[in-house]
Amino acid sequence: MFCYQCEQTAGGTGCTKVGVCGKSADIQSLQDTLLYGLKGIAAYAYAARELGGVDSEVDAFMHEALFKTVTNVSFDLEDHLGMVLKCGEMNLKIMELLDKAHTDNFGNPVPTEVDTGTRKGAGVLITGHDLIDLYELLKQTEGAGVNIYTHSEMLPAHAYPKLKQFRHLAGNYGGAWQEQKKEFNEFPGAILATTNCVLTPPANTYLDRLFTRGITGIEGAVSIKDRDFSPLIDKAKKLTPLEENPGKKIMTGFHHTAILSLAEKIADLVKKGKIRHFFLIGGCDGAKPGRNYFTDFALKVPEDCIILTLACGKYRFNKLDFGQIEGIPRLLDIGQCNNAYSAIKVALALSEVFNCEVNELPLSFILSWFEQKAVAILLSLLHLGIKDIHLGPTFPAFITPDVLALLQEKFNIKPVTSANENLKNILGGS
Repeated sequence: MFCYQCEQTAGGTGCTKVGVCGKSADIQSLQDTLLYGLKGIAAYAYAARELGGVDSEVDAFMHEALFKTVTNVSFDLEDHLGMVLKCGEMNLKIMELLDKAHTDNFGNPVPTEVDTGTRKGAGVLITGHDLIDLYELLKQTEGAGVNIYTHSEMLPAHAYPKLKQFRHLAGNYGGAWQEQKKEFNEFPGAILATTNCVLTPPANTYLDRLFTRGITGIEGAVSIKDRDFSPLIDKAKKLTPLEENPGKKIMTGFHHTAILSLAEKIADLVKKGKIRHFFLIGGCDGAKPGRNYFTDFALKVPEDCIILTLACGKYRFNKLDFGQIEGIPRLLDIGQCNNAYSAIKVALALSEVFNCEVNELPLSFILSWFEQKAVAILLSLLHLGIKDIHLGPTFPAFITPDVLALLQEKFNIKPVTSANENLKNILGGS
């Protein structure tokens, strides 16, 4: 690779610079962070565009930020950090736009109990994030004798009024995206993958009944064109029907509009000492050892505390019974990863209720990260100046020690250690 500062091969004889193309390792680290954040924004922007939502400011930023990563006109660390935080600002805008697109098209989510079992008959399992795909699939299967089951990030769909009106939206099957090879192999019906988070099937398993939509693609799977799901529906009808097998009920649908309707009651419970603290435990999950920390943490949260959760990280603990505090469920599932916007809305609203800054609230962020959307959401929180975030199970490998030190100095980002230790530090040892 050519180093434009030295006019030599980067790292070769005569190259006087450190890193790739004259960039220091720290500049490269921030540019990598920016690229991951841009990928997250692009995913949300694509989903919003599918529903008619476009933001010209976000589009312009994408060009500006990409230009920043492919040129060598600036080697200023603070300048790059500013661009990274601006990425968080733009991600917040696009999550707001996507939230509006969802609610405009499907209504405001309401708290909803979802069955995790199966009904007798043909079935389709839909995974991913794209609610418009689910809506079109539900319309095309209405009266066709085919039940539709959600998987992973599709679970919150059950809370949208325009989607939950379909009686054959039968329930939620399985858990997080990283479990899909096992769960898809066990599911006897047809499978539809939308957006990302889809894994290549092992040999001789479910590839012959796997369908993809849009930009999602798996070699050997059938790609659905123009949302005509007839090949998928025909396949489902020919496959082994599911058995009647009732499952545990789980709750979803605690969108910010639902939670804020309870704001006065929540504030009163806080003032009376009935609710001591709020924990946002969630994010992007994965299979790497150490992620059981998030289950352990949730289980050890005291009974006078509320747990907010979102994204696929919730599957670590969302089937557990956490009980209630005077009618308020202790576990509130806010929704998909993009519904981090709802969590932010809740935090900002609580800060107004208690007349304080967000960082002064009895609220702690315990976040798991895995891919680009999680990075973009983290940048949004940093853009808002939120401090003391616990991040794990490890810090991103593309963050250099110096960049990490800078983020810790500005935002006091903390690594997850043990649930007992982190809870003691947050709650003061009580």
